[in-house]
Amino acid sequence: MEIEFYGAARRVTGTCHILRVNGFTVLLDCGLVQGSYGVEALNREPFPFDPAEIDAVVLSHGHIDHSGRLPLLVNRGFKGPIYTHQGTIELCRILLRDSASLAEHDARYWQKHGRRDAEPLYTVEQAERCVHDMTGLRYGERREILPGIAVTLLDAGHILASAFVKLEITEGETTRTVVFSGDLGQYDSPILNDPEAIGHADVVLVESTYGDRLHRDFDSTVAEIGEIIETSCRECGNILIPAFSIGRSQELLYLFGEHYHEWELEKWQVFLDSPMAIEASRIYWHHEELWDEEARLFRQNMRKMPPVGNLHLTGRVEESMKINDIREGAIIIAGSGMCNGGRIVHHLKRNIERPECHIIITGFQAEGTLGRELVEGRKEVRLHGRSYRVRAQLHTIGGLSAHGDRSDLLHWLKSRDGSSQVMIVHGEESVKESFKGFLRDEIAAAALIPKPGDRLDLASNQLHRAESE
Repeated sequence: MEIEFYGAARRVTGTCHILRVNGFTVLLDCGLVQGSYGVEALNREPFPFDPAEIDAVVLSHGHIDHSGRLPLLVNRGFKGPIYTHQGTIELCRILLRDSASLAEHDARYWQKHGRRDAEPLYTVEQAERCVHDMTGLRYGERREILPGIAVTLLDAGHILASAFVKLEITEGETTRTVVFSGDLGQYDSPILNDPEAIGHADVVLVESTYGDRLHRDFDSTVAEIGEIIETSCRECGNILIPAFSIGRSQELLYLFGEHYHEWELEKWQVFLDSPMAIEASRIYWHHEELWDEEARLFRQNMRKMPPVGNLHLTGRVEESMKINDIREGAIIIAGSGMCNGGRIVHHLKRNIERPECHIIITGFQAEGTLGRELVEGRKEVRLHGRSYRVRAQLHTIGGLSAHGDRSDLLHWLKSRDGSSQVMIVHGEESVKESFKGFLRDEIAAAALIPKPGDRLDLASNQLHRAESE
């Protein structure tokens, strides 16, 4: 019995790990690599395994860096079941369809510009077929998916229906419990429940996206958003919020409804300018059973989704284009969350050189993305082939991240019973090294940082390095 570390062993995106037990092979997530054009080209590379020999996939949640290569896996020969939370199936239906639609659009663009052999990574039809074959589970439901392999999904508090995965595996006389974190949310964040406790685990694979830092506390974050809105109102500009369509967009709308009068939002026009975020918000709305108690109580007083009187859901391209005529008084929530595509780029083109406008960054920005360039203070950026000077005021709000920070990750790891072998994944190299030190110093936990191709023998807890290492 062993785990081989593949995707997100060296970076934040592209999560995929391989579990081998009793002659069976199970994938834990199968995500897209995101970042620069060169990095994203890795998605077309062959898998380091034969997809036809995979017996099952367990998917932690719907974000594309965890789910985005599943249609490609199916297209290349995988025929087994994909187990995930029922709510994740609903979100994947829109996420994977959108990913495929973008891939088809890019292929048509390159074909038009001379690359006649350009093909999409996968098609909308293939994405829809992949989702159709998913099997839904509930939190806390133990399911034996293969002989000797039982799976339980537990609430990770990251986005709606996100889970960390507990695997109870038996091979011969040896039994081990492996926990795979997927992505973990913050404790006390809006809408969702806190991450559940781990309980018993022999091995824990933990993400480390923000393992080297602490987010600003939530109350201070909310106060800062209010101050930005107040300042922008005085300066007569617009506010642009690049936001992930699932998770961040819904949290922002929730906060806008909760603080509508306090922030004087009646003075603004609020736009949710993302067809995918609009559809995802409806899914959030209809799954109140997955909300925390405070959010459920708040929802009881809502007559519509959400209670923001001047909210415009701009699904059509024509509606989005009209927003660009507004010079002041618009709050625009649009994707993509890392600014590397989508409608937010069009809004940046018309606002990024205006000092009276504000840009609020609310989530992780991967290396090679436009969002990362903005966060790092670039004074000039390229948008659709043209250079633009960055004169708008930039704000980075870490307290709204869907990822837990160092304190949250340590809190979660402390919830395990006894000692466990901790494997740090899903993080940039320097962050993982830093987090490893915090684990050692603050909770006396020994941790290892696997590289792509490394294999952990679960019977002996020995990590075997890949030959290239």
